[in-house]
Amino acid sequence: MARSISKLRNIGIAAHIDAGKTTVSERILYFTGVNRKIGETHDGQATMDFMKQEQERGITIASASITAEWKDHQINLIDTPGHVDFTIEVERSLRVIDGMVAVFCAVGGVEPQSETVWNQADKYRVPRIAFVNKMDRTGADFSEVIAQMEKYLGTNAVPIQIPMGQESDFTGSIDLVKMKALTYSEKEVFENEIPQEFLEAAMAARKNLIEKIADFDDEIAELYLDDKPIEEDMLKKALRQVTIKLMVTPVLCGAAYKNKGIQPLLDAVVDYLPSPTDIGTVFAHDPYQEDKTYELRPSVNEPFSALAFKLINDPYVGQQTFIRIFSGKLTGGMSLYNTNKDKNERVGRIFRIKAKEREEITEAGAGEIIALVGMKYTRTGDTLCDEKQPVVLESIHVPPAVIEMKITPSDLKNRDKLGEALAKLSNEDPSFHAHYDDETEETIISGMGELHLEIIVDRLKDEFKVPIEVGAPSVSFRETVSQEFECNYKHVKQSGGHGQYAHTVIRFEPNEGKGFEFVDITKGGVVPKEYMPSIEKGLRAAMEKSPLAGYPVVDVRCVLVDGSFHPVDSSDMAFQLCAAQCFKQAYPKMKPVLLEPVMKVEVNTPDEYIGNITRDITKRRGRIENMRRFRKGSQKLDGFIPLAEMFGYATALRNVTSGRANYSMEFFQYMKMPAAKQEEVVAARKKA
Repeated sequence: MARSISKLRNIGIAAHIDAGKTTVSERILYFTGVNRKIGETHDGQATMDFMKQEQERGITIASASITAEWKDHQINLIDTPGHVDFTIEVERSLRVIDGMVAVFCAVGGVEPQSETVWNQADKYRVPRIAFVNKMDRTGADFSEVIAQMEKYLGTNAVPIQIPMGQESDFTGSIDLVKMKALTYSEKEVFENEIPQEFLEAAMAARKNLIEKIADFDDEIAELYLDDKPIEEDMLKKALRQVTIKLMVTPVLCGAAYKNKGIQPLLDAVVDYLPSPTDIGTVFAHDPYQEDKTYELRPSVNEPFSALAFKLINDPYVGQQTFIRIFSGKLTGGMSLYNTNKDKNERVGRIFRIKAKEREEITEAGAGEIIALVGMKYTRTGDTLCDEKQPVVLESIHVPPAVIEMKITPSDLKNRDKLGEALAKLSNEDPSFHAHYDDETEETIISGMGELHLEIIVDRLKDEFKVPIEVGAPSVSFRETVSQEFECNYKHVKQSGGHGQYAHTVIRFEPNEGKGFEFVDITKGGVVPKEYMPSIEKGLRAAMEKSPLAGYPVVDVRCVLVDGSFHPVDSSDMAFQLCAAQCFKQAYPKMKPVLLEPVMKVEVNTPDEYIGNITRDITKRRGRIENMRRFRKGSQKLDGFIPLAEMFGYATALRNVTSGRANYSMEFFQYMKMPAAKQEEVVAARKKA
């Protein structure tokens, strides 16, 4: 276990793609002694990017976990992807970390995925510090990044360092807490007096730092107003408190690729980001009484509780289940209760993970992030706890899949092998889904984007050795209803012996944005309570594939108004079939509409191509939300475009801007499709 919980830091590193966060992670591993040499993303040698697909593309795909030590503190570090197709990896990492390092590119500033990650961190109330990377690049502008953080992220960004020079003149940074100049060799950091040419800027920046903290700390405010000196330790303590309370975001700077700024960043992680004891009590629900909650304190003396947040299939040890322990102590061979699955699990082996390598340990305690081998039933988002005090921790939000693709094994003998591989991949990644279509005899896989499915296909071929043929990607539509209808349906079947009898009167209503909802308002026991789960199950099954175009039906409220039963012939199956048929009969009368995934798109472009881009977006049924000045001569354009119109957009954008613009997109929400387009999609679906 860690020396003490107060000396434990569970941190994530997150940012937009190509901001340099994996490079920052590699330098952290080097300076903390985990690695003897530095791995680079561009040559496929990064420790944290150990998947073959990550090494080939030079990007992070799966969040990797690693344990390091710095100044008598244990740091559990999670490096997360920057590409929006892998948002689930960021989401589940943020659910279990206590603090975050947000990496920004000094040239690119606050980019689209930076905003997405920042909003996710806000949702989980994760304290964070920021690191402005690539200060040595042409176009680097530290003060502009600070301004963008405040404008677009709504954060109180407070520099605790300022750069000494920018672009090719970047030589180091000034620590505003110590008031020292920091310069770097390949392995060391040197503290010196601040050069005269930077002294005035440093004094002004330190004054700004103290003023920002004084807004929240009375003791600092009093000393500042009395013009008295503020000691380094007092300033650090106050800065730590306001960071943990999410009042400010301390900002540091450096050039990770040149080994500049990493040691002070590690110091800042220890000094300003919280330990599990700073986060304090976590609340969990009683699985049997919704209004009853438990307080889980980060102590080894409390009942055990942990959240499973990631699964990995390892070819050598089998399935590894990553967990964050919130309370209690874990030992090998211990019996745990999985509240979500209502199953007992026995702990096999416990590992502390170093990316793809493992260190076996005998015990782990509150606050730690470790991997377990031997879990049979546990999946992402499940709670593991002491059987004597069952609890349910807040799970992990999984965004809906928006794109699908047909795949078939090259020959029939590989069908079972494909099924096993897809089951393993679905267990690992909750945002990936696979199902077999009996009508077309094809396997449909769905995910968060084209790159997401491309990686899945690569892994099926390379990792699982399943030869497959792949169809073109297509959009994963949904359906819903636009008007209310009440259906009275009686299911009666007699075939010798016991028959089948069930009768339901169900009112179906639009339930926009609220998903599926089942409500029973019957009185007098006309339908016994024990059949309610069967009715709900029948409705859910019927909505998996609609009668209109075969897509899943969402956002429907089903109100059971009346019905009847037979004391002998009624059964669970009879009520399931009755409810399903009731929905199928009512569906065409409720004016069903198609919903399509709409993407939030951000385009960065030189001014001269704005006209070309806006015309192209309009052609794609898109709408532009706003345009804002990004840098001199260039703009950021925000808009919304249906995913169906986004295939091939990268090539089109290159063509209309001579390759000078770039874009990113993320799922926004499902929206109603225009009637003419709906007819086109339904007709094509029926032909297929």
